[in-house]
Amino acid sequence: MTSLRLQDRQIKRKIEMSEWKEYKLGDLAQLVKDAWKVGDEELPYIALEHIVEGGLRLQGIGDSNTIASNKYRFNSDCFLFGKLRPYFRKLYRPNFEGICSTDIWVVKPKGENDKDFLFYFFANQEFIDFTYSGSSGTRMPRADWNFVSQSVWKFPEPKEQRAIAEVLSSLDDKIDLLHRQNKTLEQMAETLFRQWFVEEAKEDWEEKPLGELITVKRGGSPRPIQDYISDNGLRWLKISDVTKTTSPFIFEIKEHIKVEGLKKTTLLKSGSLVLSNSATPGIPKILQVDSCIHDGWLHFPESHFSNEFLYLLFKKIRPELLAQGNGSIFTNLKTDILKEYTIPVPEDKSLEYFDNQVKVVFEKMLRNQQQIRTLENMRDTLLPKLMSGKVRIKYEKN
Repeated sequence: MTSLRLQDRQIKRKIEMSEWKEYKLGDLAQLVKDAWKVGDEELPYIALEHIVEGGLRLQGIGDSNTIASNKYRFNSDCFLFGKLRPYFRKLYRPNFEGICSTDIWVVKPKGENDKDFLFYFFANQEFIDFTYSGSSGTRMPRADWNFVSQSVWKFPEPKEQRAIAEVLSSLDDKIDLLHRQNKTLEQMAETLFRQWFVEEAKEDWEEKPLGELITVKRGGSPRPIQDYISDNGLRWLKISDVTKTTSPFIFEIKEHIKVEGLKKTTLLKSGSLVLSNSATPGIPKILQVDSCIHDGWLHFPESHFSNEFLYLLFKKIRPELLAQGNGSIFTNLKTDILKEYTIPVPEDKSLEYFDNQVKVVFEKMLRNQQQIRTLENMRDTLLPKLMSGKVRIKYEKN
C-alpha cells in the first residue's frame, strides 16, 4: 500500500480552479457507432451483464454469436458506458478490439483529451446523477447523448488530465491485479476439489444423498415485504447482491428490513454459506456480514462438510441441479433436488487434509477481497475531489 500513498503521487490540495476552463462535453468526447453485422469477423462481445455494477471492470464476456439486433465495434482507443439505467454505473476500459450491445455508449476522446481521464469523469457520481436526470423513459431509463453532450463542465488541460488519470489508474491496476489473483486462486481450489473428489475418488467411498450429510433449510419472507423494507434495520440479502460479484464472499447488501420482520425470516451470522434457489439458482456465497434471507435462499445450519467444501461442491454440481429445476419463468431449485443428490463420501482423514489445504486458499482470497474493498473506497473517495479540482496533482506543464 505504501506505493499508493497519496503523498507519493504528489497530490496537493487546492480549492482555486481558475486554471480549469469550461467546455461542452461534446467538444471533448464523441460517440462511436461503428456497426458490426453478422458475417463480420468474430470478436469478443460485451453486454451490460458483463460489466460489474459500480466496479469499472468486467465480470464475464460473450462472443459474436450472442443474439442481439445491433452491435457496435470498439477498440482500446475508446471506453464503454452503460446508457441503459445509467445509475448502475457500468463502465469499462477495454484493452482489446471487440463488439458491444447498443445499450452501451462507445466513447472516444476528441483531440488531445485523455481517454482515461474522460473514463473517470464519466464514472464520477456527479456525472452519473446528471446523466440519469436527463434520461428518457421511466421503467427503463436511457441516457440521452444529445442532452449530455451539451452540458458544460470545467476541465483541466490534457497534461493535467493525464496526471489525474495516472493516480486513479494506479489504484485500479492494483484492484485488477487482486481480482486476477483471486480468479487464479479459486481455479486452483476447484482443480484441487475435482482432483481429490472426482478424478481420484476411491471406489470404497460410500455414496450418500446430501440430505443425510447436511441440513437444508429455506429462508423466509415477512408479507407483504413492501411493508418491511427499510432504510436501516436488518440486512436483507437479495439475488442481485450476489449476481453482481464473482467473489465467493458477500460484503455489501443494499436493502434492509425492519426488526419486526425477524419473526417471519431467517437471520444468519457472518460466515454462513447460502445457496440461491430461485431467479438465478445454484449460486453459493459465504456471507461476511449478518443478514436475513428470504425464501429464495437455502442455508445449512448443520453440515458434515466445511463451507469451503460445500462451496466448491455446489459450483461443481450446479449444471446438474439446474437441469432438474423447474419454473414457468425462472428455474427453481427445490430442496428435495438438493437433498436427493448423491455424492461419494470421503473418509474423515481425506476431508480434513483437503480442508487444511483449501482453507488457506480461501483465507488468501478473503484478504485480497478486503484489500479490493479498501482500494475501491479510496478510489471512489478520491474520484470526485479530483474531478472537481478540490484535489490537484503536481505535473510538468512543459
